[in-house]
Amino acid sequence: MRYRSFGRTGWNVSEIGFGAWGIGGDAWGQQDDTAALAALNKAIDLGVNFIDTADVYGDGHSEQLIAQVRQARKEELIIVTKAGRRLNPHTAEGYNNHQNLAGFIERSLRNLDVEALDLVQLHCPPSEVYDMPEVFAILDDLQQQGKIRNYGVSVEKVEEALKAIQYPNVKSVQIIFNMFRLKPAEKFFAAARERNVGVIVRVPLASGLLTGKFSAQSQFSTSDHRNYNRHGEAFDQGETFSGVDYEEGLKAVEELRDLVPEGTTMAQFALRWILMFPEASTVIAGAKNPQQAEDNTAASELPALSDETMKRIQELYDRRFRTSVHSRW
Repeated sequence: MRYRSFGRTGWNVSEIGFGAWGIGGDAWGQQDDTAALAALNKAIDLGVNFIDTADVYGDGHSEQLIAQVRQARKEELIIVTKAGRRLNPHTAEGYNNHQNLAGFIERSLRNLDVEALDLVQLHCPPSEVYDMPEVFAILDDLQQQGKIRNYGVSVEKVEEALKAIQYPNVKSVQIIFNMFRLKPAEKFFAAARERNVGVIVRVPLASGLLTGKFSAQSQFSTSDHRNYNRHGEAFDQGETFSGVDYEEGLKAVEELRDLVPEGTTMAQFALRWILMFPEASTVIAGAKNPQQAEDNTAASELPALSDETMKRIQELYDRRFRTSVHSRW
């Protein structure tokens, strides 16, 4: 496993992290806790030291599973969580309430069984929040109280990320970036580098499309967001298959197969592509069992991709996806 610096935090984080949405037991179909715990342990065995979760993943179940693993391990782990999506209704005004955010933080402290949270991210709040300095003042206060060590944001749009990093104490941004969503590389990465902000890349495999294992006949359970959120029915459409049309995504994957190096899986190829961008501090790939965790971490050791491969992926994006996704996120 290779490691990268994480903005101004002083952390060196595994460039392949662990995305813990899937182990929460909601939004990804049926989940088995035994397999989830085994996946976490396998990832740590292989050098992963960065785990990303949220208070709404399984209504806190993901955080609780991570706490079990953390207590049993000797390694120094960086656990980052998110807050805000427990608001109902989920409005900008709800974030501008000290009691709300403090309550979410206290709940995560209990779930993770820690005295202070390593890093808390606002969880894809409404765009208006990024024009509300008073919200970030609340986070400053919680940091001064010792409840959180660092804070950042998880965003849907590049424009939100650019606004967020103008706040001096925002240490990180979590954003969707993969071979179907290239926009962050145009302006945001340079801005993050200039301000020394850590970048957490999520949805690296486009909800599994970039594993190359799906087909037009693939079925997803009713409790899987890849079934019920293809058009943004439950939350932002960009979180499901990166917002691309499923059939168009399958066609793109077939084109990509010719570029995958021998002995490398499609998923590892997709993760290695992201790691070609030095601004990506860590890529939080999900894993629901030990084999998936092992496959993901292996991407860190793969050789660099050629300039020709990078050029062809850019061309594929421009031809297939730019028109439909670039202006939206």
